[in-house]
Amino acid sequence: MELAGTLVPLIDRFKSIHVLCLGDVMLDRFTYGSAARISPEAPIPVLGISHRQSMLGGAGNVVRNVLSLGGTATLVGVVGDDAEGREVQYLLEKEQGLTPALVSSGRRPTTVKTRYIADGQQLLRADAEATHPLAGDTGDRVVAAFETALTAADVVILSDYAKGVLSDDILTRVIAAAKKAGKPIVADPKSTDFRRYAGVTLLTPNRKEMIAAANLPCGTDSEVEKAARLTLERDGIDTLLVTRSEAGMSLITREESHHVPAEAREVFDVSGAGDSVIACLSLAIGAGASRVSAVRLANMAGGIVVAKSGTAAVTQDELLAALHNADIHTADEKITSLSQAKDIVDGWRARGLKVGFTNGCFDLIHPGHISLINQSKAECDRLIVGLNTDDSIRRLKGPDRPATNEVSRAIVLASLEAVNLVVPFAEDTPMRLIEALLPDVLVKGADYTIETVVGSDLVQSYGGRVHLAELKEGYSTTRTIQRLLEMDKDSGQN
Repeated sequence: MELAGTLVPLIDRFKSIHVLCLGDVMLDRFTYGSAARISPEAPIPVLGISHRQSMLGGAGNVVRNVLSLGGTATLVGVVGDDAEGREVQYLLEKEQGLTPALVSSGRRPTTVKTRYIADGQQLLRADAEATHPLAGDTGDRVVAAFETALTAADVVILSDYAKGVLSDDILTRVIAAAKKAGKPIVADPKSTDFRRYAGVTLLTPNRKEMIAAANLPCGTDSEVEKAARLTLERDGIDTLLVTRSEAGMSLITREESHHVPAEAREVFDVSGAGDSVIACLSLAIGAGASRVSAVRLANMAGGIVVAKSGTAAVTQDELLAALHNADIHTADEKITSLSQAKDIVDGWRARGLKVGFTNGCFDLIHPGHISLINQSKAECDRLIVGLNTDDSIRRLKGPDRPATNEVSRAIVLASLEAVNLVVPFAEDTPMRLIEALLPDVLVKGADYTIETVVGSDLVQSYGGRVHLAELKEGYSTTRTIQRLLEMDKDSGQN
C-alpha cells in the first residue's frame, strides 16, 4: 500500500521519540446532564447533572496525544498552588511515559475551563484563569526546568494558549536554548504577532490567526501562500503550516508550498483538534519525516479527533487504521476510464513528467507481474497499466478465465506503489489506449521482440521508446491454475 508503506515505518519510530512540551497547562472539566425545563428565575435552561469528568487540557492535552500516539514526553508548565493544580498533578502522574516538570505558583490560579453539556449540546463554557505574564522568579524556574529537560528531547513543542506562560521573554530564552541544542521547534501560536516566535522551525497558525498576522485574505490556496510568504520573510520563521478547517492544511516555505485536503469525517467536536495535530506533527518530525509526510500524518490525526467527543486524544492504532483506509480510497481513485486518464496524463506532461505504459491480464498476480511493474516504473516518472477486462480475457484465453474478476485485479494493481493509473480496456489489444495516451516508454516482457510489441511502431514514430523487461523465471498464471486444478483433483480422489 502506498501511504501505509511510506508512513507506517514513521509511526513505528514514534516509540523512540521524546517530546519536550512547554506551554499553558489547563484542567478541562465537563459537566454533563439533561435540560428538560426552563428556570423560573430567568429564561435559561436548568441542567440536571448526571456526571462530571476532568481531563488534561491545553499543553496537557498535547502531551496526552504524544503518549497515545506512542511517544514519550516531558511537560513543563505552571499551575496554581490550589486544589485544581493538585488535580492536574494527579492526572499527569497517571500517564505512562510522561515526566511532569510543573512549576507551582501561589500568585496565579490553575487555568480551568468548565463546559456544561445538555443532551450532547454545549450550553456554556466558564473559564477561571489569569493571563498576565509570569513573575520574574517563576519565569526563571520555568526556563530552568525547560533547559534541564532539553538534553533528552528529540523535538520541542511550544503550546501557546495566551495564558501568560509563553511571554516574550520566555519565548526568546527557550527558542535560543533549543536552537543552540539543535532541536527542531514546533510552535502553536496564539498571538498574531509572529515575530514573537522568530527562530522556530515550524509555526502552526489557523486561518484566522494567519489572516490577522498578515492582514491579508486567506480564502484560496494562492492567497494563503501570499500571506504566509509575507510573514515568513518578515518574522524570521522557517516554515508555516496553516490549518484551514474544511479546506485542509497548507505547508508553506519560502521556496515551495503543499496543500493537503481535509480528511472527510463527520465533525462532532473540534475541542483539542489542534493539540492532536501538533503532537502528531512533532513526533513525525522527530522521527525524521519530511515535512510533507509529517503534515499528511498530522492531517489524518486531526480528522480522527474531530469525530470524538470532548478534549480527546488520537491513538496510534487509530492513525494506522486511517492510513490503511486512505490507501484503499487512493487505490479506487487510481482506476480510471480512458478519457479521465488522458486528462491526468496531460497534467503530468505539463509538469515535464515521463509517462510509461505496460499492459496485461494480470490474472492471479504473482512475483513475475510485480517484477514487470517495478521494471516498468524504473523507466518513467508515472506508470499506467492497461488491464484486459473479463470479456477480453475470455476471448484470448478461453471461457474458464479469468480466475479473478477485473474489479479485484484492478484494485490489487492500484494498491501497488509503482502504479499510478489502471485503465481497463475491452479490446483484444491495448492499441486504442496507446494511441490516446502516447506514452514516452512502452514496456513488455522480454518474451516479446520490439517488433512484436503492440504499439511499438507508433511509439517509436514520435520519438518514444520500447523497453523489454527481464522475465522472472518460474512464474506463470496458466501454470499456477493448472497446478491448483491438479491439487484439487488429487484431493478429490483421496
